Amino acid sequence: MDHDKPPAPPRRPEARRPEARQPAARQPEGCLTVAIRLPVRIVVLVLVLPVRVAWDALVVGGRFLRDTVLRPVGRALLWAGWALLVWPWATLWRHVLVPAGKALGALGHVLLVVPLRWCHARVLTPVGHALARVARAAGAGLAWLYARVLAPVGRAVAGALEFVGRLLAAAGAGVWTGAAWLARHLVGVPARVLYAWVLAPAGRALARLAAAVVTGVGAALYRTARVLLVLPALALWRWVLAPAGRVLAVVAREAAEALGHAWRVAGRISRAAGRVLATLFRWIFVEPSRWVYRTVLTPAGHVVRDLVLRPAARAARAVGRTARQALDGARETLRQARADFRRMLLGEPRPRNAVDRREPTGRGTRTLGSSTTALTKD
Repeated sequence: MDHDKPPAPPRRPEARRPEARQPAARQPEGCLTVAIRLPVRIVVLVLVLPVRVAWDALVVGGRFLRDTVLRPVGRALLWAGWALLVWPWATLWRHVLVPAGKALGALGHVLLVVPLRWCHARVLTPVGHALARVARAAGAGLAWLYARVLAPVGRAVAGALEFVGRLLAAAGAGVWTGAAWLARHLVGVPARVLYAWVLAPAGRALARLAAAVVTGVGAALYRTARVLLVLPALALWRWVLAPAGRVLAVVAREAAEALGHAWRVAGRISRAAGRVLATLFRWIFVEPSRWVYRTVLTPAGHVVRDLVLRPAARAARAVGRTARQALDGARETLRQARADFRRMLLGEPRPRNAVDRREPTGRGTRTLGSSTTALTKD
């Protein structure tokens, strides 16, 4: 036994692995389910396989069409729409309509706003002040007329009308009281006696008779309907419809499960066939094309780029640089000519007056080393 080896570390207790969840136990199936399942799955697989293969082919073709045709065509149409519709209108708005609008706004301000402002300040405001004074004077006269003439007359008329109304109310109250007493003793008391001693007993007797007749007829109709309708319908449901429904439910469930299973199996078959076709296409077309591109087209392209495209690009840049310099010189010449023409028509511009900003300039600037502040003076 070798005593030089270090003792082995103690083993950690293995963590208890969570038990795998076992699928829920399916309910026991009958012989009818087992007999239906296999033929239905075979038939559904035969019917679904062409549909799944056609669906996968359409999906692959649609993706290829989207990536190679629709997306580039959409980008080209978007660029063409922007170049043909958006850019002209944006240029028209920026360089034509906006300057024209600003010019029309300035012209409208000069031709409309300024005259209207002057008319308001010089004409309408004084006229309005005069009308306000006249209205205040008329209002004072109307207030005096109301307080001295109309209000006393209105109070007198209101007092007379109130006195007449009280007299009419007293007369109406007396007439109403008499009529109510007569109606109570001539109509109300006889009607109450007739209802209590004649109509109420007769109504109760008729109600009891009608209830007895309706109860008997209802019981007879219930028994007849139970014998003629309920019992046959119950027997039909229990012995015919319920067993047929159970069989149809089993068939429908198995058909649905077979359809899903067949769709998955057909998908696997379709994917396997697609992989085989993709491998053949890569071996027959893609790999030769890649080899031609890598060994032939790429070196030829490098040669064309180094011998043709780059010298042409240098020449184009030199021509563009020369054109820009010529345009800059022409622009500067035009600017100078415009300035000379403005000076010829309007003269030299007035020099601006120097503004005293109360700050020393030149050599008298305040610094910490000079004695120009109160803190550094001796």
